[in-house]
Amino acid sequence: MGLLTDPTTGQGKFIKILLKYYSYACMLLYIGGVIWFLALAYPTMNANTYFSENALLPGLVKSQFREDREAARYHEELLDEMNKYHDSIPYSWLLAKFNQIGLDTYTHNFTLTSPFNRKDKFSGKNVYGILRAPRGSSSEALVLSTPFRPSTSAHPPTAPSVAIMLAFAKFANREKYWAKDIIFLITEHEQVGVQAWLEAYYGVSCGSENILDHGDLRGRGGAIQAAINLELHSERIGQMDIKIEGLNGQLPNLDLFNLASKMCTKEGVYQTFKNKGPFYSRKPSKEWLNYFRNMLSMMGTQATGIPNGNHGLFHRFGIQALTLEGFEQSRAKGSNKIWFVGTGRIIEGIFRSLNNLLERFHQSFFFYLLPSSDRYISISIYIPSVCLMIGTMFIKACARWFKLQETSCKEMSTETHSPPVRIDKIITTFLVTHFFGVLVSNIPQFMSRYITSLSVYETNVKVFYPLLACLVQLLFIPLFIRMRHCRKSMELLNILAMLELGTVLICISMNNFSLGFFCAIISVPAALLVNPSSCRICSYFQRFLWFLVHPLIILTVAVMINTYFLFPEERMKEIVIRGWDATQQSVIFSIVDSMVYGNWLYGVVTNIFIPNWLCFWIVSFCVFKEDEIDTEKTEDITDKDIKKTN
Repeated sequence: MGLLTDPTTGQGKFIKILLKYYSYACMLLYIGGVIWFLALAYPTMNANTYFSENALLPGLVKSQFREDREAARYHEELLDEMNKYHDSIPYSWLLAKFNQIGLDTYTHNFTLTSPFNRKDKFSGKNVYGILRAPRGSSSEALVLSTPFRPSTSAHPPTAPSVAIMLAFAKFANREKYWAKDIIFLITEHEQVGVQAWLEAYYGVSCGSENILDHGDLRGRGGAIQAAINLELHSERIGQMDIKIEGLNGQLPNLDLFNLASKMCTKEGVYQTFKNKGPFYSRKPSKEWLNYFRNMLSMMGTQATGIPNGNHGLFHRFGIQALTLEGFEQSRAKGSNKIWFVGTGRIIEGIFRSLNNLLERFHQSFFFYLLPSSDRYISISIYIPSVCLMIGTMFIKACARWFKLQETSCKEMSTETHSPPVRIDKIITTFLVTHFFGVLVSNIPQFMSRYITSLSVYETNVKVFYPLLACLVQLLFIPLFIRMRHCRKSMELLNILAMLELGTVLICISMNNFSLGFFCAIISVPAALLVNPSSCRICSYFQRFLWFLVHPLIILTVAVMINTYFLFPEERMKEIVIRGWDATQQSVIFSIVDSMVYGNWLYGVVTNIFIPNWLCFWIVSFCVFKEDEIDTEKTEDITDKDIKKTN
């Protein structure tokens, strides 16, 4: 601390070099971080995937599954039952099949209350059966799940998943080598059903209070180690896509992904990640471009924090999980199509390998990027890219702090006077901006809970537009800051904002690298340009530039661009209207995810990024007089003359 508080430290050679070249150092570090990130897709920067956990023994599993006829019969019967239950699960039929197989069969009821209208309630029911381990004490368990989608669902059907699950349950019940319980779970209402079942299984509540009533479970297995979620859309599978992104950007252990990939390859099915399989080219540029697109596709999904399958809700409980999504059509030329027997053998191979585990997944990687289905990038390789960019915040903050200390020291020696630094006011301003962030974060709950008279209006009117109005009003905060013309005070606020932004970005990057990287690559260069200025034109430019990196502006632009590519045939006016509606829905869905599932993206943006944005916004309104600069220049010239005279 003495280095940061003692004014005499500004006389060292290192400090003088830092003050002279810190702007160039920041620019080089930022460019270096971008170049490092671009190089990650180059084959020399990533490696082939491999198994770290030898206990899985995936190569020693000899497939014995031959229940394909049973699966086809289950599928035909299920389609007939679905005609009787247009909007719900055929509970009686599923319970009867689980009982005939010999499983411990249970149902699970849950209720979801609308976050924005407490009068609207939605009920659901899950069906699950437990195969007790014949060679264990039910201390550990594995889960095979699938979402049930009725014929009226807008999503692709999953009836083949239910059929193969029943066939595999019948096969597994005859075998005596299982050392872990196997839970067969069929959920209703997509991810809501999985969230309710997991909360009931562990007796916890992950979202806001009085939103999701998870109910109770009458039967449980052991501690769940791994889960496989099935989304098969056809009886014949020509392509198997593996999904791994989970809630808040969590990923399963890389060995589980490698296991699923290994079993798909073994059974001759075309295995993909992000709907793309392994790619090889003699041209390094094409290979790099393919890897880079896959990596960006994964990062785009991970940054949102939204699971791309039911598996994503298992991760927060320490359960390694992924989704196998099967399609009939394959993009690969000459790829084989497997019947139920091949799909069943893939499931058998995965579960028999998981059955060999003597402990939880602890080896391999939990933080990684996948440029391809057979290559990976570890955290030790990709984290330097974002650290280089974020490091510019700390370098500039230190340089501005030493410069502020040096100016104060010169004023003391020359007995000149300038407006003092009001530390108490700066701290108050810093805290007030964060108070407004907390206020913005709680607006949706306030509007939905206490203003019942707005229940007749749409969600956008009740939630989004009050939120938008609050954000617009916060833009006028600088007008009420009396010390915005005090250069030293604004310098101190700028230093605090840079330190906070750098700390937040590095913390987010350690948990969700994709979100941290995208935030850093957009906000860091703009934050570097925001400084107290004596030029009004420069000040206006800073305000305009910083306004463009407002979280809501970034979201709107991103959604507009995505809408343009999705609907290129429409006119610009229609694209703007459609994009604005999509922006509103994105904000609403983000709020719902935070209240139901515990997604912290909305909370991080409102409680941290918006207050930090306001601090820089206040600094951009600082326009001080030229007299302060002239005084400093005069002091520098006087010091040089004294040294020459001596």
